[in-house]
Amino acid sequence: MEKRALTISLIVGGAMFMENLDATALSTALPQMAKSFAVSPVHMSAGITFYVVMLAVFIPVSGWVADRFGTRTVFSGAITGFLVSSIACGISQNLTQFVIARIFQGIAGAMMVPVGRLTILKNTSKKDLVTAIAYITWPGLIGPIAGPLIGGFFTTYFTWHWIFFINIPLGLLALALTHRYIPNSPAEIKRPLDWVGFILSGLSLSGIMIAVEMISAGHPGNYSKSGLLLLVCMLLMAAAVYSSKKIKYPLIDYSILKIRTFAVTIYSGTLARMVINMAPFLLPLMFQIGFGLNPLQAGALFMASMVGNLAMKPGAIWVTRKFDFRSVLIVNGLILVAITFVQALLVPDTPTWLVVIVLFVSGLSRSMQFSSLNTLAYADIPREKMSNANTLYSTVQQVGLGLGVALGAVALHVASLIHHTEKQYTMADFHLALYIVGIICFLSLLEYLRLKKTDGLNLRGLAPEIESSQKTNQLQEKRLVYETSSESGQ
Repeated sequence: MEKRALTISLIVGGAMFMENLDATALSTALPQMAKSFAVSPVHMSAGITFYVVMLAVFIPVSGWVADRFGTRTVFSGAITGFLVSSIACGISQNLTQFVIARIFQGIAGAMMVPVGRLTILKNTSKKDLVTAIAYITWPGLIGPIAGPLIGGFFTTYFTWHWIFFINIPLGLLALALTHRYIPNSPAEIKRPLDWVGFILSGLSLSGIMIAVEMISAGHPGNYSKSGLLLLVCMLLMAAAVYSSKKIKYPLIDYSILKIRTFAVTIYSGTLARMVINMAPFLLPLMFQIGFGLNPLQAGALFMASMVGNLAMKPGAIWVTRKFDFRSVLIVNGLILVAITFVQALLVPDTPTWLVVIVLFVSGLSRSMQFSSLNTLAYADIPREKMSNANTLYSTVQQVGLGLGVALGAVALHVASLIHHTEKQYTMADFHLALYIVGIICFLSLLEYLRLKKTDGLNLRGLAPEIESSQKTNQLQEKRLVYETSSESGQ
């Protein structure tokens, strides 16, 4: 892998880690923040909801902004905005100030990671994408796991303010490295902004995220309201897709879904990401309610999964270069299904060392699937379509993150209804919820059968060799035809 591409990947990975760490660490500090602001802990959820909504609204427009002003300009501006808004969150004196700061932090976050990924795609050859994506996938998986543990540590031994102040050194370092190593690459075509697409996608995606938050809250009365909201959002999304076909430069180019490898990572990959993102929500909750551990102990136990994520980083690169993506996604997907079912067998009396092994294997399989999907998505995307593909993929990825939490919440609620425990969750509820999640994970494997063994060869550095061989064969055939015709003429 080229040194420049590796450096850019590490910088973007660091920015992704900062964003994910901040988002997940916050959840552990909400009760203490509520005391500081003299409000009910329930009202603190507004800080999370508005942040997620801003991500949903502005991620779709991130590609257009990057094309208009240049990737490095937008990426460094997003880091600066995230840093300043983090400080504003840390010095907030009331809930209103905090929510306003989180709104601006969400806008900055919507530009930071998608534009950072676009920077990698524009500065990395296809054969090096496997390695590059692995370097940004790794922190993306670590953040949701390490966040609650770090957030609990700061909240317990310092104050909740440090959850946001920790971004100061991280952000300054990222800014310095960005200006030193990342080139500015504006688009050749200055396309106009698709305002209709922006409004329709913003309304539909923000509505979806609000519905997800309502579902995650677990109130029975929310299900009918959230269901109706989701229906309206689907209609708005359909209108956005229809509108995109009528203009030359749509905000989100859905025609990219005609590319098989990209479509598989969008449709089936979203189910897989929901299962992957469910784990940091459902398992620590099971360890607290079912095993009787405190939040810090539950977070420390779940760290075994993070170790698995770390261990798989170099392995993911080797595996995807050694074996075809079709086989990797199917075989590793079956392992992910199996380990999800095994997690449903864990009980409070299970030896700690065995729980750690199960979580470690879960981390391995989650990391492998995540890395494979994120890499294969761009296998057959032409360079001029990278911005559009990255915009759509980043949008779907963010929705999948929210749906993963909702999946865990809904599965647990369904299990509670079946067992008539009235939301006084028991180990049986958690076990059934994991079985439900495992079945959904299995369903995500079916579409991988559409893939061919030759898909993604260019990401493994094999396509040029095949293309060269084909050209050689064609030249030999032409030479043979010429020689035969010459002999016939004689």
